[in-house]
Amino acid sequence: MKKVCVITGGGSGMGLAVAKILGKDNYIIIVGRTVKKLENALKELEAEGIEAEAFACDISDRTSVDKLAAHAKEVGIISSVIHAAGMSPHMGEAKTIMEANALGTINMNEAFYEVMEEGACIIDVSSMSAYLTPKFIMPMKGYKYSRIDKELFMKKMMARVNLFPKKQRSGVAYSISKNFVIWYAKTDAAKFGQKGVRVLSITPGSFKTPMAELEKDDTDGFIEHCAIKRYGDVEEIANLLAFCASDKASYLTGTDILCDGGCVASGVNPLKMK
Repeated sequence: MKKVCVITGGGSGMGLAVAKILGKDNYIIIVGRTVKKLENALKELEAEGIEAEAFACDISDRTSVDKLAAHAKEVGIISSVIHAAGMSPHMGEAKTIMEANALGTINMNEAFYEVMEEGACIIDVSSMSAYLTPKFIMPMKGYKYSRIDKELFMKKMMARVNLFPKKQRSGVAYSISKNFVIWYAKTDAAKFGQKGVRVLSITPGSFKTPMAELEKDDTDGFIEHCAIKRYGDVEEIANLLAFCASDKASYLTGTDILCDGGCVASGVNPLKMK
């Protein structure tokens, strides 16, 4: 049977870049809300001789994600899942961002846990915002409800977000949701390990992607604080994702890998930036 790699957010940026690497040894399923938006990505992959298909899925909807997981299992043996899809602060309202980033990660991990086999790996993509935002903002005591009562979990997350002025809520929702992604991947490791499956998160800093272009006014100021004073190229994060998903990293699980050019290490406080 085919080895299958599922990539959410595979239509552009780091998702498409990692598809070009993992596509050398895997059948690729790139995932987005609409197949039409993924057509150009498919053409790029096919031009490089990569077997791929597009699958329409709303990651914030569990039924939609279950269909994706079932389809991937029918196609072949799932070797890896790169969950790179997400929404940035400029892409929607706070609740929509929380549903896409936090609830979307819960849905992906839960659905694919059921269909992944020994030796497989799932990587959830976070953001350096999870580290830069002060910890007192994070409602970490409420994270546990993600496995108990998803409706209550969302209520607790949004209750914290709604403490902030309306114009700041999308940004706060983004930071909380990405902090949650790191926590969720780490605390899923033992469960996945029982099946011989690895789960971890990777946290990118500022990379040259379409999403970063939307946030450019907010992210440009971080570059001067980086040890490497430039935006990262998508190939740099794609190579990291591909390595972590491969058998070469078969002892790597339950952790987060920060790849941000040394921005977080600088100790920069975004609350004190202009």
